[in-house]
Amino acid sequence: MAMRLGAIVEALGGELVGDPEAAIERLAPLQSAMPDALAFLSHPKYQKELAASRAACVIVSIAMKAPASARGACIVTADPYLYFARLTQLWKAQHARPVAERIHPSAVIDVEASVDPTAHVGALCVVERGARIGADTVLKSRVTVGEDCVIGARCLLHPGVVIGADGFGLAPHEGAWVKIEQLGAVRIGNDVEIGANTCIDRGALEDTVIEDGVKLDNLIQIGHNVRVGKHTAMAGCVGVAGSAVIGAHCTIGGGAIVLGHLTLADGVHISAATVVTRSIHKPGQYTGMFPIDDNAAWEKNAATLKQLHSLRERLKALEKTMQQDKTP
Repeated sequence: MAMRLGAIVEALGGELVGDPEAAIERLAPLQSAMPDALAFLSHPKYQKELAASRAACVIVSIAMKAPASARGACIVTADPYLYFARLTQLWKAQHARPVAERIHPSAVIDVEASVDPTAHVGALCVVERGARIGADTVLKSRVTVGEDCVIGARCLLHPGVVIGADGFGLAPHEGAWVKIEQLGAVRIGNDVEIGANTCIDRGALEDTVIEDGVKLDNLIQIGHNVRVGKHTAMAGCVGVAGSAVIGAHCTIGGGAIVLGHLTLADGVHISAATVVTRSIHKPGQYTGMFPIDDNAAWEKNAATLKQLHSLRERLKALEKTMQQDKTP
């Protein structure tokens, strides 16, 4: 179903340069867009691609209005990327398939669980005793929500998510392990999105807490008693160990690890593949990865790295000797 450019601007704002009656059949990347598509320019460095694009219309920033207008139709807005995000939501709403049954027949929901009448529970989901699912929340297929766990309103849990499995709590005893029963639950706020096959463990005594607006990618592990602040986002394969506290508006890159019992302040941004080994109390960007290199060079650098401590001690001793020699 096509959408008029005029209808898009009426719904989302922005300044349209071009024919409001022009029909858009699809959304597409700038480079591959055909004359029936709407695309967007994410950064001025792609100006050459803009000039060459065959798109019917391109969403651009105010600074790019002149070159975009010279090419053809455009929608001018302060933040093209944000505009595009809202456009995808509008497009999905306009092209949505009819809503299937609210609760899939294969879902298993305990009689003591509570599912809001506006929530949707997909195929093969399990909602255990005492769990609560909030308004307009969607559980895709094979989601498991454990006992007494709470999911807020307008959340989206993708296939395979597990909320409320036992945290990894074990006490050593005579060469074996004694299980520590996990007596807490998981509390998830509103407007949270959780990617496929991500696991959030229940707390040992207190609850694991995911606050409003948090966005988690696929294959993330959140340990027991972790707290994640509002609007923090984590990319795929992040691991957060037990009892870590992560502030609001943080970002954690793919494959990064946060060790247990650490605290990250609000506004901390962790680069991909970084291992966070200490608490971070100031906002900012933090990186801790060893640069990739060809194997022979990497081995030499790694061998040198192992000697840094002894070299440091030798340097301190040398400085001390030099200082003594200078003493009258």
